[in-house]
Amino acid sequence: MKNFAASLLALWQQLGLNQRVSLLVATVAVIGGMVAVVFWARRPDYQLLYARLSEKDSTAIISQLQTQGVPYQLTAGGTAVQVPSDQVYKLRMELAGKGLPSGDGVGFEIFDKGQFGLSDFVQRTNYLRAIQGELARTITQLQGVRAARVMIVQPENRLLLTDQSVRSTASVFVDMGGTRLDTEGVNAIRHLVANAVQGLSPDQVAVVDNRGRVLSEELKQDPTLGNASSQMRYKQQVEDYLARKVESMLALVIGPGSAVVRVSADIDTEAMTQMQERFDPDGQVVRTQTINEDSSNTSETRNNGGATGVSANVPEKTVADNSAKPTNSTEQNRKNRTTSYEINRTTTSITRNPGTVKNVSASVLIAPRVMPPPAGSAPGTAPTQQKRTPEELTALRQVVVNALGLKVAPGQELDSLVTLQEMPFAVEQVSQTVEAIQNETRIQGWMDAGSKWAAVVGAAVALLLFLRLLSKQKPEPVPVEVFAMSPDIAARSLQGGSQITPEMLNQLIRQKPANIGTALRDWVATPAAKN
Repeated sequence: MKNFAASLLALWQQLGLNQRVSLLVATVAVIGGMVAVVFWARRPDYQLLYARLSEKDSTAIISQLQTQGVPYQLTAGGTAVQVPSDQVYKLRMELAGKGLPSGDGVGFEIFDKGQFGLSDFVQRTNYLRAIQGELARTITQLQGVRAARVMIVQPENRLLLTDQSVRSTASVFVDMGGTRLDTEGVNAIRHLVANAVQGLSPDQVAVVDNRGRVLSEELKQDPTLGNASSQMRYKQQVEDYLARKVESMLALVIGPGSAVVRVSADIDTEAMTQMQERFDPDGQVVRTQTINEDSSNTSETRNNGGATGVSANVPEKTVADNSAKPTNSTEQNRKNRTTSYEINRTTTSITRNPGTVKNVSASVLIAPRVMPPPAGSAPGTAPTQQKRTPEELTALRQVVVNALGLKVAPGQELDSLVTLQEMPFAVEQVSQTVEAIQNETRIQGWMDAGSKWAAVVGAAVALLLFLRLLSKQKPEPVPVEVFAMSPDIAARSLQGGSQITPEMLNQLIRQKPANIGTALRDWVATPAAKN
């Protein structure tokens, strides 16, 4: 061990100043790298425990982790917590058992504990709070939504409702950070809240973001088209639908991107209710009919049995009376008939809602047909454009008319309904623009990739420069210690300069074996310098 230390000390003494500095720098760099690798290897592997936490949940989770002595890291401005990877699932189960994270607001866990003696008003208020909390938690699961709050207003539960126009309403506040929620996301929130609350329609749900913008105003359905914004929105929807319908059909015939269609629709925005009543005098129907019949029958006959009493004892008078009385018979019949007729009447009620398409006109631009270069042409020959015949343009115009469902009156020209023209498109400018965008995107990608590897490349370049400088450093000549050199060897050394001859080497080895290393190095390096 002592010999090894002595050898190192002797080697250190033989090195020059630049070599000593380089060796010290390299030693420090190696030791620092080893220490960094050791610390990095002993560093625990952190993984995400929870993300997008509120301040309340983040504080509660950190308190639990500190109580258990678990190391943690806070990222994303304190809204995300990371713990060692081997404890992620265990900690999630333990925190879930303690009700963490609880999320913003209160959910249906408010009913987990039995509370006796609460009034009906408090119970209904807790139920409303639970719905608001559950909806807010669900909305925060949407992509891009950092936080959400839901406020629901319902009419009071009364036995007698004095105002039938009072309906349920809701307001939703979403925190999007620096982005904006798209139309599909806003519509999803409206329908989610409306279907979770009884008697609530999507049009009664207002969605507001953290920048104070009302996102749901443009999505309200107005069946009467009462305001100008609703009319313009409905008109744009109809025109876009018809334009896409025609463009998708032409793309299959003349190629994608070869047709541009613009449709103008005339929308009827007036609501009308018409009542019509018609009488037909020629058409009569029996409405009522009454028939009354009366019959009377009276008859009187003579009594042939004789009279009774005193007159029966007088013969002459009795005979005379019997012969003087005749037999009377009376019969009476009466029949009444009353018939009432009603004139034929037709009542028609017509209600026409706004939104009827009264008239449609279209303008279509198509690109000429692109013909490939002829066979045998030089490489790189650009394709040529060939115009279509009038018959082909007329056929395409008729296809557009049929696709839009237009009705052509007798004698009416198709040009008055659909304008179709063929002209070359600015393909070169578009291609140049697309190429510029692609180049910009490619450069941006290279810059992003370069920023990631800049540190590694810088370290590699620094290492290469250090090795290059180290290789250029020439060792300083170390004088060989000579003891009692003979006069003839010393004279030859003076004549030959600094060259070492075999005789000098043998003499030096005998006097001091420590000079063998330096002598051999100078002896080997001398011919290379001459070459």
